[in-house]
Formats: sequence, structure tokens, C-alpha cells
Amino acid sequence: MSIETEADLEGLARAGSVVANALCAMEKSVRVGMTTKELDEVARRSLESAGARATPRHAVNFPGHSCISINDEAVHGIPGERRIEADDVVKIDVTADLDGYVADAARTIVVEPKSSERLRLAWCAKSSFQRSLPSARIGKRTDDIGAAVESEVKRNGFRVIRALCGHGVGRDLHEAPSVPNYRESRMSSPLTYGLVITIEPIISAGNGHAYQARDGWTVKTSDRALAAHFEETIVITRGAPRILTAA
Repeated sequence: MSIETEADLEGLARAGSVVANALCAMEKSVRVGMTTKELDEVARRSLESAGARATPRHAVNFPGHSCISINDEAVHGIPGERRIEADDVVKIDVTADLDGYVADAARTIVVEPKSSERLRLAWCAKSSFQRSLPSARIGKRTDDIGAAVESEVKRNGFRVIRALCGHGVGRDLHEAPSVPNYRESRMSSPLTYGLVITIEPIISAGNGHAYQARDGWTVKTSDRALAAHFEETIVITRGAPRILTAA
């Protein structure tokens, strides 16, 4: 969507805060031995206490209140009986709607004890997001963001998973435009004032190829390499972009 009124911005900011709070609660709760279903319950309680809904659950019948993906699972992991283990790379992804506005964000957590290479992968997902922000300006295009993401990812020796990208958001789960994590002129769209998008580097320590698992939801790396994911919902402004889902 594109923000048209101050009420739109305020509504999106409230939805973004709800998502940020749910992610913070989940991060604080992660521990060795808990199931991903138990972690998903943390998300459910946080969202419901704010009067919000997990958007994928009602929009596309996703079987959880959050996506929880571990190690070679890149995105869209289904919460269940899997237990979190030491040194796991855990991706948590929350999309919520509140009063008709939708926000979306993700974090990568490395469970104690934290190996340096796994920490470096998680850090790279976040740093590539940060490196992309100067390209999230009026007059730039979506693949300018992607070029900045991929440059940072390659500089650190990793690869973006090209099959996965950011997107427009604000009223629905996924909206136009697509926001690739690499330079792709065929997918490029102009960044205009008030446009609401996600920037979400999804990266791999391996070859960058992925496939959908038999459960119909989870996307995994084809070579079983570790994956990391960082995402924020932002608004294009007349200056630096505004991050709506920052803690």
C-alpha cells in the first residue's frame, strides 16, 4: 500500500509495534529443549494481548501464529513438536494485522552456545538489511535495494536465496511490488513516497538454492546449508525510510 493519510501511518505504526513486541517476547523465550509449538504460543499470547491477529493464519490458513524455521529451513517453518537444540539457527517470522493494517518482520537467533560462523551468518542477514537502507529512497528502485543486499552478502562469503524476496505490505499479507535481494531489472519498480514494503534478506551459507518441503509450507536450502533471515516493514519517506517494526 501507499500511505495516504496520517491515520494510515499511525495505524501501520501500531501494527508494527505489535509485531516488534511479539518478536522480542519470542527472542527472550527461546531456550534449549522447548518445542517450536511452545515458542509459537509466545507469539500467540503476545498478539492476542494486543488485540491483533496472525495474518497468515486467517489469510492463507497457515498452521501457526508465527513461522519458525531452524537451521536449513529458510522460511515458513511450521511450529510443532521439534525441540530447539544448542547452537540451532532459529528464524522467527511474525506477520500481524491490527485494525486493518498489516506489518511483517523476522529475526534470526543463534541458540547458546553460539558458534562464531553461525553468529556471522545471522549478523550478515541483519547487516545486509542495514546496508540497503540508503537505497530505500524516493527516486531509487526496488532492485537498488536488492543490489545493496547482495553486495553485502557476497562480501561476507554468503549467498542470497534468490527464490525468496521482500514485498509490498500494509493492507494484505503480500502486495506489490516484489523487492528482490539482488539486482534484477525485470522485477524492478520505482520507490515512491508513502510506499510500504518489507526488506528481508534471506541468505544461505551454501549455494543459495532452495525448495519447498513436503509439508507444503517450509522452504529449505537444497544443499542443507544453514540459512538466516532478517526483515523489517518500512515506509518510503521524503528522507530516510521509517522502520515500523523496529523494537
